[in-house]
Formats: sequence, structure tokens, C-alpha cells
Amino acid sequence: MTSAQPLYPTPNPDPFFAAPGNLADLAPGDVVRTRRLDTGLYVGTTIWHVAFRSTNSAGNPIMAVTTVLIPAGVTNPPLVSYQALINSLGTKCNPSYSLLNEETLDAWGAVLPLGRGWAIALPDYLGPTVAYGAARLSGMVTLDSVKALQRAPELGLGASQVALAGYSGGGMASAWAAALQPSYAPDLKLAGVAAGGIPADLEELALGLGFGFHPGFGLAFAAAMGLEREYPERLPISDQLNDTGLWFREITHDECRRFLLLHGAVRNAEQLAATKSLMDSPDARAVLRENSLRYFEGVPQAPTLIWQGVFDELTPFETVAGIAARYCRAGAPITFSPYPIAEHMTTAVAGLAEAWTFLEARFRGEPAPTRC
Repeated sequence: MTSAQPLYPTPNPDPFFAAPGNLADLAPGDVVRTRRLDTGLYVGTTIWHVAFRSTNSAGNPIMAVTTVLIPAGVTNPPLVSYQALINSLGTKCNPSYSLLNEETLDAWGAVLPLGRGWAIALPDYLGPTVAYGAARLSGMVTLDSVKALQRAPELGLGASQVALAGYSGGGMASAWAAALQPSYAPDLKLAGVAAGGIPADLEELALGLGFGFHPGFGLAFAAAMGLEREYPERLPISDQLNDTGLWFREITHDECRRFLLLHGAVRNAEQLAATKSLMDSPDARAVLRENSLRYFEGVPQAPTLIWQGVFDELTPFETVAGIAARYCRAGAPITFSPYPIAEHMTTAVAGLAEAWTFLEARFRGEPAPTRC
């Protein structure tokens, strides 16, 4: 019978992605190694992989990687770390690999600002175990990725202004990075943050999913497996799976968004779970809350745009609106932008132009508007 221990992804066989033995001696954001890549589809840019030291949810050192595209002939370009959609469990799904094979769904929008002369970075913000759903982890990795880009002298980004952007899971990583920055990376200055479609309450989403069929079940299952990877003692989800569930875990543990959505569409928790008691566990619910922006007391200091679909059932509007209102009451420079749209990814496209315009104004030094 398949082990009920967490099932981790197959490690990337490329030695560039192997952590060094002295990782614990490095500080968060320190560079481990860099390499230059062929430009491929992205003509007119220099592409680099940068490996760096970061921190996981237990406070232990990990190595992560970010990919940066720098427009040719531009000195000290503004830098945007774009947290792409990594709705996945396999290392092959990370932007460091998938940016070059079209798996990164929002790459087309992420790289648009290259035409403005900006550098664009896409970090593997779920860490080496691809801990999908581990939102706090994603915020720390995002912040450390930017610090590493500034510390690598061969990139020429040490004096660049920095902003963050992302949507959905990438919006969650960006919003967490903004809220964590004052405490986790107080030495890092952010010119602005644009985050949309934020899954801001994982407990609410899990309870809302229930045990019935849902078109996003494959991604919900992946998030459960990703959180178990990050919290193996506190969230033993595999112990709650029946034989079918363990089989489904096996066939999905290295897979990406399209596979997960396709094979999850005809399955539900009722089919895969041996028990319905997991959400009765106070520790399990505590893990979900620890990764829910709704319950994190930190407040961004950087000018932040939050855009959200008013009728989006995947990421409930009222939860995100409540967070924006709390930030505003705390004096944070927040611009909250609701879109009267129901479909989750349509809101991503609708708000992207506003996001880039917002960040461009911050790079120009214009005062940030406050709109709650």
C-alpha cells in the first residue's frame, strides 16, 4: 500500500537546482549561484536563473530559484517580480522551467512590461517541494528572490526600483510579500505592489468546497497535498485518504495545472477520502488560518493595488474587500479596485492594464492614491 507520508515532487535533475551543503550559513536573499540562459522566445532580452537562500514555514533554510528577463541595452531598469500562476505540484511546472515551454499560463501578460524597458522576474515561489497552497512561504520566497536579484552584481539590478505583481495564486504570493515585508524584509524597499484575485481565506475556501463535485477540485486537492508537504506533522492529509485517494495522489504529485484540472473535474472528496474528520482538527484549521491573509495582522507599507471580481465565487469578494478596508484603517496606502465580473480569470485580464499603470506611476515617484 502507498505510504501515507507526504509525497514530494521528483527533484529537478539539473544540478543547478541542488542546494549546497552550507545553505544554513547564508542569510535570506543571499545568492547561491547564477547562470545565463539562451533567450529562446524572448528576443532582445538577457535571461538569468538566480538560486538563493530563503526560509520555509518552519523557519528552516531552503534554496529557491527565480528567473529574470532583462531588456538588452537598458541600465538600472525598474524591476517587477511577477508571481505567476503556479497551480501545480511538480518541479517541471515552475517558471524556471515552464516559462520556456508555455506551461506558465500568464507569461504573456507578465512579460508585456519588457516593452517599457522594465526587467521582469518570475520566482519559483512555492519552494523546492512545490508546496502549492503554502501562502506564507510564497511571500517569504518572493521577498528573498528580489533581494537576491539586487545582490547579484552581474545582473546590474542593484540600484533598480522594485515592484511586485501577480494574480490568483500569484496575487496571494504578492499580497503576502507586501504584508510580510515590514517584519521579514524591512531592508527591502518596494515601490509598489499590484495583487488581484487573492485567495485570502483558505479555511473559507476549504469549507465551501465540501465533498461534492466542483470544477476546481483538482487544484483544491493539489493545494491540500502542497500544504501537507509544508506542514507534514500538523496537516496529515494523506492519512485521511482511501486507496483511490492515495492512487490519485500518486498520479498527480508531479503534475501541472492542466492535468490537475482535467483529472480533478470528474472526482470529489467523497470519492477520495476515508474520513470526513480532517476539518474537525483544530491544528489543521490553524494551518489554513496561518496561510490566510485574512488572519495575518501585518499591514503593507508599500503602495498597494488590490483588484477583485465582485461576483468571483472562487475568491470571495467580501473577504478581500474586508482586508483592504482593514489596511486602509491602519493607514496603509491602498487602492482597492472592484470589477463587476464573475469569472475568475476574466478579472485577471481586465485588471492587468490598471496594474501596470499603477506600478508605472509608482516608478515615476507619483504619490500613491488611497481608495478603499
